[in-house]
Amino acid sequence: MAVAASTSTVLVPRLLTTTTNVTRCSALPYLPPRLSTTPSSSSSLFLKHSISESRKFSLLQTRASSSDEPSTSLDTDELFSDLKAKWDAVENKSTVLVYGGGALVAVWLSSILVGAINSVPLLPKIMELVGLGYTGWFVYRYLLFKSSRKELATDIDALKKKIAGTE
Repeated sequence: MAVAASTSTVLVPRLLTTTTNVTRCSALPYLPPRLSTTPSSSSSLFLKHSISESRKFSLLQTRASSSDEPSTSLDTDELFSDLKAKWDAVENKSTVLVYGGGALVAVWLSSILVGAINSVPLLPKIMELVGLGYTGWFVYRYLLFKSSRKELATDIDALKKKIAGTE
């Protein structure tokens, strides 16, 4: 009994001062650790180490933001002028707006339908099984063998020509 009690009192302070190296995967700024009320040599060593890492992190952040390399992002003025030129080239603007509005309504209605299906207790799992079965069939039918992949490619090309109106 005395051994168990002394072990628990020895382990509790060790757990509080134990440090582990944790890899950070967050873009949040580094915060210094909380200072303990009982000073110890290991906590002051940890504090010095964390402050030096904090300074390194801020230097890395500054260097990354003050880079002189050219940006690869699109220029917004160029993007808007390109979109304006394409919109001006469209002859039937009302048809494009009707189709765009219809597409938005279709997405909204399908979202409502999926939400309703998800609220039924057993139906979402059945739909997952149906989707998994269809995916397996599609892989077996079109992707598994070389001849069927060629057939799929010709079907896709024929569909592209049909949509583009070049057929």
